[in-house]
Amino acid sequence: MTNMKTSRFFRTSFTRATARFALAVILAGGFAATLAAADPTAATDKTGPVKKKLTGAELYVIHCNRCHQERYPTEFNSAQWQTLMTHMRVRANLPAKQAKEVLKYMKEEAGK
Repeated sequence: MTNMKTSRFFRTSFTRATARFALAVILAGGFAATLAAADPTAATDKTGPVKKKLTGAELYVIHCNRCHQERYPTEFNSAQWQTLMTHMRVRANLPAKQAKEVLKYMKEEAGK
């Protein structure tokens, strides 16, 4: 008789432990799915945010207006803008690519 009770107790507690473990696994999976749904870029986008290439006009507004009032492209001719940009690139600490974009915009808009 004792053997039977011990066997039944073992089966019942083993079944309960298994059920608790299964419930814990299901809840953990649901929690992980909730976190993934809250951050849609976590699972799909490993490269990070897409960077937009700024135009010369946008770069001009961002960098040049920090220190002085806006200068209109028609105030100077292309050669003068070349000289000004060489000087201002150093003063504003502009990267070469951005300075080229700004200069290209200024020259195109100067039309001279």
